[in-house]
Amino acid sequence: MYAPAFVRRFRFFGVLTVVSVYLLILVGGIVRSTGSGMGCPDWPKCFGTWIPPTDSSQLPADYKEVYTAQRVAKNKRLALTLERFGFRQVASNIFAHPTQYIETDFNPVKTWIEYVNRLVGALIGVFVFVTVVLAFPYWRRDRVVFWLAFLAFVLTGVQGWLGSLVVSTNLLPIMITVHMGLALIIVAILIYAVERSQRDVVKAENTAATVSGGMSVWLWLMVLLTFGQIVLGTQVREQVDLVATANSYMQRHTWIEQLGDVFAVHRTFSAVLLLLNAYVVYKLYRQPNQRLHRLATIVIGVIIVEILAGVTLSYFSIPAAVQPVHLLLGTLLFGSQFILLLAYRHVRKAMKEATFPRVVA
Repeated sequence: MYAPAFVRRFRFFGVLTVVSVYLLILVGGIVRSTGSGMGCPDWPKCFGTWIPPTDSSQLPADYKEVYTAQRVAKNKRLALTLERFGFRQVASNIFAHPTQYIETDFNPVKTWIEYVNRLVGALIGVFVFVTVVLAFPYWRRDRVVFWLAFLAFVLTGVQGWLGSLVVSTNLLPIMITVHMGLALIIVAILIYAVERSQRDVVKAENTAATVSGGMSVWLWLMVLLTFGQIVLGTQVREQVDLVATANSYMQRHTWIEQLGDVFAVHRTFSAVLLLLNAYVVYKLYRQPNQRLHRLATIVIGVIIVEILAGVTLSYFSIPAAVQPVHLLLGTLLFGSQFILLLAYRHVRKAMKEATFPRVVA
């Protein structure tokens, strides 16, 4: 079936935006692995300018005191707001975090790594806005597509605000976890918007397709558990950062043994996820649908490479180059699983409509 021009435009830009979000996740992982999260002590500017400095001589002598005072003042306002909404524990954690009053030494390389991260984030904001504009033709055709694109745009703005809080709280663990979780939600919304925008095309392709029922629950379980595993991995990463700071980023071979129970749970749970994904893929391979076969192959391939990356981190002293790759693979697994879920539901829906066609009065 030939799709109209506006459908093809929306699909192209929607896919481009999803790819850009994954690029941002990779860049964010590089920021974390290089310890560049506080390369810029303020937000959205960097050291008070839109073009970061390249030498410490461009900074005032008391820059640490200045930016620490600004950050603490902002966090006091944030804590007061959280208390008003009943989040007293989170508010107290902001000032209980040991790095609250510590300002990072200026490092031009880390500053520019963090600044590139922000530029990519700003670019994604533009992409999501264009996606909303391209979704206007769906207002009459399928308003859900428009509202999904608009929701992604709003959440991208919230994500940018959360990014400012990550900086102001000096990488407070709970903020980093929420930041990662919201990124996955934005990815899922964009993927669903793109998939739904192609509904007529997919419906035509699946007219003669047949698959057995009963897999939706397993697919949803697979997606949700992967989401939880990524959040758990973010908490492991927070522990790694604390251990790295305590060891001045030296003696990497001792870091694993200094991690807490969260790491052990994360490592064990990866085996559970592998078994679950293998079972789902096996069941889907038995279905007479080539697209489901291709997507299932991608899912099992990504999870195997992801586990290999995790093993490399665990047994080879957490090499910095593998850390962002491990994070990226985890989010790619989540995205590919979600696409597989949507593809399965499309086939099942096409089958039901073929069996019980709508009657138009």
